Amino acid sequence: MTPLSRILLAATTGAALIAGTGIGTDLTATTAQAATRSSCTSSVPYVAGQGGYDTYRIPATVKTRKGTVLAFAEGRHNGAGDSGNIDVVLRRSTDGGCTWGPLSVVAAGGGDTRGNPAPVVDEKTGRIVLVTSYNDGAVTEAQIMRGEATPQQSRRVFVQTSSGTSDGRRFTPPRDITAQTKLHNWRWYATGPGHALYLAKGPHAGRIVIPSNHSAAPPAGSADTGQESKYYGGHAIYSDNAGRTWHLGFIDDSYDGIENANETSAAQLPDGRLYFSSRDQNGLMPGNRLDSYSSDGAESLDRPYTVQPTLNDVPIVQGSVLQLRGAGSDALLFSGPSEPTARRSMAIWRSGDGGETFEKAATLSNRRAAYSDLVRVDRAVLGVLYETGTEGTYESIEFRRVLVGGVG
Repeated sequence: MTPLSRILLAATTGAALIAGTGIGTDLTATTAQAATRSSCTSSVPYVAGQGGYDTYRIPATVKTRKGTVLAFAEGRHNGAGDSGNIDVVLRRSTDGGCTWGPLSVVAAGGGDTRGNPAPVVDEKTGRIVLVTSYNDGAVTEAQIMRGEATPQQSRRVFVQTSSGTSDGRRFTPPRDITAQTKLHNWRWYATGPGHALYLAKGPHAGRIVIPSNHSAAPPAGSADTGQESKYYGGHAIYSDNAGRTWHLGFIDDSYDGIENANETSAAQLPDGRLYFSSRDQNGLMPGNRLDSYSSDGAESLDRPYTVQPTLNDVPIVQGSVLQLRGAGSDALLFSGPSEPTARRSMAIWRSGDGGETFEKAATLSNRRAAYSDLVRVDRAVLGVLYETGTEGTYESIEFRRVLVGGVG
């Protein structure tokens, strides 16, 4: 059986498992049907309507230095909408994503909106660094982008950490780092979402990079016309001391409406460069994915964001990138839905040339699907944490285990 055949078989088996289990079970013990600790295909850590939340969205996942898989999400109390009372929640798996421990609240909204989790593991210390975004629960993204929110109501940036010994069981309270990471004329602001980046090599080894995006106020003398998306831009923030202090890195500030860099993920390539993959939020260029590179640890971009044409099957949606290391593969992977006009059919693409081109390696399901995040579980297994459903796109967040050999 070829590697691609094995992954397609795993995907088919996983779809059958989901239909039989996970949905309708208690959040403290969700397990895929017939799963064992060493050989499960799929599990469902979050199910809408369970655990005290109406909807779970915006998945993010990392593996700790102890091998624990952490699955973060937004727990939305009052509906699937992006505003209102939203918490950042977490479930832990000590068996590679087959079973999950109880749900914990990492950052409570308390009536406000906390979300866009961007976790990363400091490989030197084992510390888990989590950066999130915040706004007052009474205002919406559109109001913030139109400048109708006060500075305290508007988007702010927070960091939390969990020690290597705690292993994600406990996090420090959120600490406001907005003054270090946001310019005064920015309105909307989003971290990630999805896992952030620890630089393992090069002159900036040990740096933590959080790919992010923002919107800016119109230039002085211009009127707000309601075309808020024209002022979208990408940027990065970084820390050289495991999240204690932060700096602004590159800023994409073209604001011309041609390319509108939005939700962004990042990977470090084998040659040390950083690859950034961004959602294009209604830009005028054909295609819905943008990308760029940085050769100086996210302090600047090697070129402006431009359309990645080999990912034109991806709709307007967040996506995830992950650089494989070891196990005989140096492939760069991308995950996202694979129908250009619908959030459906979660898939994985592979690049063998550092993100210059991608080819589809596998389609995991033909069900509805949206946001996703990739994690390396072990040498043989890759994890994809993604939003999915049958009647609705946000019915659950699934964790799919995929053979690395089938996509790498």
